[in-house]
Amino acid sequence: MKFLLVHQNFPGQFLHLVRHLVKSKTHEVVFLSEPNTNAIPGVRKVPYRKPPPVSADTHWAVRELDAALRRADVVGQTATNLKQLGFTPDIIIGHHGWGEMLNLPDVWPGVPMLGYMEFYYHTDGIDVGFDAEFPIPVSEFPRIRAKNAVNHLALSLGQHGQTPTEWQRSTYPSWSHEQIHLLPEGVDLAACAPTAKARRTKLQIGDAMIGPQEKLVTYVARDLEPYRGFHILMRTLPLLLKARKDLRMVVVGGDGVSYGAAAANGTWRETLLAELGNKIDLGRVIFPGRVDYTTYLNLLKRSDAHVYLTYPFVASWSLREALASGCAVIGSDTEPVREFITHGVNGLLAPFFDTKALARQILRVIEDETLSKKLRAGARRYAEQHLSMDDYIGAYETLIDGIITNHP
Repeated sequence: MKFLLVHQNFPGQFLHLVRHLVKSKTHEVVFLSEPNTNAIPGVRKVPYRKPPPVSADTHWAVRELDAALRRADVVGQTATNLKQLGFTPDIIIGHHGWGEMLNLPDVWPGVPMLGYMEFYYHTDGIDVGFDAEFPIPVSEFPRIRAKNAVNHLALSLGQHGQTPTEWQRSTYPSWSHEQIHLLPEGVDLAACAPTAKARRTKLQIGDAMIGPQEKLVTYVARDLEPYRGFHILMRTLPLLLKARKDLRMVVVGGDGVSYGAAAANGTWRETLLAELGNKIDLGRVIFPGRVDYTTYLNLLKRSDAHVYLTYPFVASWSLREALASGCAVIGSDTEPVREFITHGVNGLLAPFFDTKALARQILRVIEDETLSKKLRAGARRYAEQHLSMDDYIGAYETLIDGIITNHP
């Protein structure tokens, strides 16, 4: 079959699917994306030019829609060139978040599409208004509502959607649920397999060395920011460091902003370090920034307690990989996390804002080896039962075949 995939940052969420399609050696795989250096042998990567900037005259609340339609234009033009060169896909698969797919039904009428539906924005009851420390003014509500314009345009195409969790589908209006297929994402269970040796050896993180006798608490996010509970973690550190003199903390993540607002001054890391001052011993807290994938996996496998916090928002890949790596996960008691973690079975939960409760749960795992072993085994068992890459790819293929077969 001929596959066209679309994501502004190749390969995005489609890495594992693309690798599988190429490995089969029976498909033609073309991928539309903004230029980047990523490459997968066997994939025909077709770059599209960066869209022109949004006009300063555009209403502030719909600038995201303006940007999406400009992107749809340049992707549509590139797709038209592909069509003129004789390429017509059997199915188009992409991410709807940036508007890239909106004009493709005009280029290839009758070709089925499967679009990734990530999140439907609300002005209350989900992420907005969740954290009273960072209130969103009512004046911002028109912009938040308008963020769903691309969602609605995508749904209006009469095509198919997919999303990886029940929680994410639940954020969309009930009338759209039949259009959005649930397709739970998998992880590489072999790469993430826990090993007893990993927890008994030294671990080098940057210039720091974690000894085998030290108790290692880990935290991972793309960027260190409130949406992922970074402020809560930092305010928990004085309690943890005081309770255990043998405890080390590794906080992985960049200083950018992936979700939510930037700090008023500097980065969120600088802001929280300034707030805590001498309440924490920085010699026992390591901030390596973003790390390579091998270092990241080694860190998870060595971890004595792994902390995962998030607002009611999209769950990170790191949560899935932490479970697969057999981590003793202490997660925030929020809807996205509860979809993965059952308290006391494959992890522990703590109220998002309660630093004392979070510290207690972390220390429980560190100090109770029986509990630690139970949670680690439960985490890996959950991953094997629910996060298998083979099951994910198999379900993906079944969904694709069904869409193509039943498409009018």
